[in-house]
Amino acid sequence: MQVFEDIAALRGYLAQMRAQGKRVGFVPTMGFLHQGHVALMKAAKADPAVDLLVVSIFVNPLQFGPREDYREYPRDLERDKELCRAAGTDALFVPAVAAMYPEGFATTVEVGGGVTDVLCGRSRPGHFRGVATVVAKLFNIVQPDVAYFGMKDAQQVVVIRRMVEDLNFPVQVKAHPTVREDDGLAVSSRNTYLSPEERRAAPVLYRSLKLAERAILAGERDAAKLKELLVREIGSEPLAQLDYAEVVSWPGLKPVTKIEAGAVLIAVAARFGRARLIDNVLVEVK
Repeated sequence: MQVFEDIAALRGYLAQMRAQGKRVGFVPTMGFLHQGHVALMKAAKADPAVDLLVVSIFVNPLQFGPREDYREYPRDLERDKELCRAAGTDALFVPAVAAMYPEGFATTVEVGGGVTDVLCGRSRPGHFRGVATVVAKLFNIVQPDVAYFGMKDAQQVVVIRRMVEDLNFPVQVKAHPTVREDDGLAVSSRNTYLSPEERRAAPVLYRSLKLAERAILAGERDAAKLKELLVREIGSEPLAQLDYAEVVSWPGLKPVTKIEAGAVLIAVAARFGRARLIDNVLVEVK
């Protein structure tokens, strides 16, 4: 595995690989890697459309709000390097903030169409502007053929796919199912913030989602009733402070009143002490 901090050096290496006919798979991360990231790397390595895997580690300041956890966000580069190496990463890109956002940087990417105004976009103004900007820069630097994102951040998947289509990036965006702990909690770097008591409480998010999913599969079509179910279940856990519980269309992320045939995303977010956790399930309705 080769490690690059310099943008020009990474571009030079990838140009050589492409000259040999190599097709590039890309997994962008903010580091402090977990089994969800490893699953994305393994998916890339198993993909017949990919010959070479690039992983980036960059804690992106643009997607953090002024009162969020940018400075406290967990970091462990040496551990991350070992996980990348074990997963078969060919090139690891670890740029400095000054390399990604040099003095005078003044361009951002804003994705419209309503997909950034709901769910986490409503709770974290400017977050998806930061996400779209950094991913656009990384796509421009790496120029991958395929990029891999986890469905735990389902809204992010929608935003990136919209950006890719609108800006004509020649990259296929593939989404991988959420990786979970044995009790259903979605793996996340922010799970490290949880106290033992909060960790025991956090699976209430997945339990609430599965309750709503079962209700839909049993015939419930009233989105308001499903939201009430979510709010009641999460509210039964004293350590959970609900941010949102929503049922939206997929992939449009539009508010749903009555569930029709197709797919809907049930999405929740809540705070457990310092940790703000998100989760979702995608339900196919016949």
